Amino acid sequence: MSGRSGQLARCLMEKAALRGDIELIAIGRPELDLMRTETLLPVLEEVRPEMVISAAAYTAVDKAESEPTEAFAINCDGAGALAAAAERVGASVVHISSDYVFAGDKTKPYAEGDPASPLSAYGLSKYAGELAVSAANPKSVILRTAWAHSPYGGNFIRTMLNLATTKKTVNVVGDRYGSPTSMLDVAEAILHIAGRIDERNYGLYHLTCRGSTSWAGLARHVFAASRAVDGPWADVAEISGDDYKAAAQRPVASPLVSALFERRFSWAMPSWQQSATEVAQRIASEMVLLKAH
Repeated sequence: MSGRSGQLARCLMEKAALRGDIELIAIGRPELDLMRTETLLPVLEEVRPEMVISAAAYTAVDKAESEPTEAFAINCDGAGALAAAAERVGASVVHISSDYVFAGDKTKPYAEGDPASPLSAYGLSKYAGELAVSAANPKSVILRTAWAHSPYGGNFIRTMLNLATTKKTVNVVGDRYGSPTSMLDVAEAILHIAGRIDERNYGLYHLTCRGSTSWAGLARHVFAASRAVDGPWADVAEISGDDYKAAAQRPVASPLVSALFERRFSWAMPSWQQSATEVAQRIASEMVLLKAH
């Protein structure tokens, strides 16, 4: 697996440890560096994996507007080089992409066959990465996910709970919609398909928790879940996405439907509510414990 410190990488390590039947080797910088593609093949030749999980990525959406070269170097060139190195050692590759490959102007959830139309440098870099990976390694599974959160690192749920420690009311965008997805669930799904990837199921899939909501809807759910375990909570005041000043343009509505993945791999994703509750309560419980000490 490329990466050690990101949300998905840490969730994969947690879930693999719980399973105990998969040897997961996490390798990050400087040993394996997507910006230094010459490091990739030597590492894979030494490890000789059956499957490479491409979990490392450039994820600073707004910063990518001023750093497009860096975003493309990691998300496209680096991802493609990693897939090529995996192909050289006979390994399949699972690559993570994003709902930001879409403009978000569709009235129904996006399926895999819908045309990509990224609005931002980050979205463009992720779509270019999809093309690079599929061209470099025919044994590839590309997974588009969305609105990533987890008990680890910085993400929307942690941000909301941190804000609730100092604010009674939090302003949250109410007119942007998507599929909040726990990286714990994505990690479980990836480990489930390990050993099941073959010529019958290579390709592109959407992988998100079921259902969709707005950022404000997610925030309200998070605060309710946190309050239930005596964690921080706040009221939510909805604002327009146009009032949220950010460098990168976001999709207005980018829910994804994961039916193809679920059918091909006999796997059911949970609802976003179930997963967001779990993550919010884990973070809130940690905050309560830290405060007590």
